[in-house]
Amino acid sequence: MRILYVSHTHPPDGDILDNVGGMQRVSQQLIRELRRKESVEVVTETINVSGEGKIALRTTRFLLRQLMRLPHKVRESQADVVLFSSMVSASLSYFIRNRVNVPMVTINHGRDVTLPVKIYQWFVPKVFSSLDGVISVSRATRDECIKRGMDPDKGVALPNGFDFERLSNFPDKQQARNRLEQNFRIPLQHNFMLLTVGRQVKRKGHEWFIREVMPKIDKEVVYVTVGDGPEFESIQQAVDESAYSDRIFLLGRQPDEVLKQAYAAADLFVMPNIPVEGDMEGFGIVLLEANMARTPAVAADLEGIKDVISQGKNGYRVPSMNANQFAEKVHEILSNKLEHFSAQTRNYVLEQFSWKHVAQQYIDFLQATIDQSELNHRK
Repeated sequence: MRILYVSHTHPPDGDILDNVGGMQRVSQQLIRELRRKESVEVVTETINVSGEGKIALRTTRFLLRQLMRLPHKVRESQADVVLFSSMVSASLSYFIRNRVNVPMVTINHGRDVTLPVKIYQWFVPKVFSSLDGVISVSRATRDECIKRGMDPDKGVALPNGFDFERLSNFPDKQQARNRLEQNFRIPLQHNFMLLTVGRQVKRKGHEWFIREVMPKIDKEVVYVTVGDGPEFESIQQAVDESAYSDRIFLLGRQPDEVLKQAYAAADLFVMPNIPVEGDMEGFGIVLLEANMARTPAVAADLEGIKDVISQGKNGYRVPSMNANQFAEKVHEILSNKLEHFSAQTRNYVLEQFSWKHVAQQYIDFLQATIDQSELNHRK
């Protein structure tokens, strides 16, 4: 099988992605794993628009260039299938459908389906109609596709895989806690550490957690966040207005070395997402990164998180925006289950998520789509 992979969020081979580039990591790791398969050849037509700013302009230029280039590239590469990395790049399918005679498939992640822009939402069903297959990173994302007109028979939900090699060498827990104390003056000697990693956007629930949950946690805890984003000022204001501001630390964007220290030092990972119209959590890869550091999670029972956290295996899901239940579950784990959870959570991820397994599911779906396309053409 020869795959022509098209992406505007694909880092060059060998690039090290600091901090939390979720879609970029997934793109890089998926293609790396597909290329390990003897039966697969991958040809890429890619750029990483997030690397140098001016994202909208660079994305537009890339898409306009591909309108002319892609049909020729399909013929030149003798591709059996075109695989787009997101709905953004898949928008090309609508304009080139009559000039491409092989099936076209997209991956989608959540927000690239639900983006609350009227003209975009008007266009999304037209993209679905021009595609032959759709791979959603969670069941919740697939459901959103169906709501927007996708034929259910076209779509499948496949989880993101996980790069075990990238996050396999975590520092010792005590060593990591010592480093965070020294570098960021976080008082960890006699406190539990709660950690959130991710873009500071509204759906992640940073501000809600600080205002509503922190006051209800009666254990001695500190709350640490890693990541930046447009909600930073409102989150900082919530910290400033909190009676627990001396226990809350916003570290901003950090390199992978510090991120590993934070994952290893944490006692519990929290992902307090809240529902936001037009936005959603497609998968939640940071939950698995925390689990790999033997850090269990408490997360909102929402959207793609449902496909990541298995109750009692690698964490717990609690109703979104229920501050009492969130605080109670945090307290319960810190009081009774922490040692047991920490021991089993990494093993659960190793058993359930691997790019080798996920990439084979991709291949199986792509091959089935190719076979169906050939059958349709013979009719």
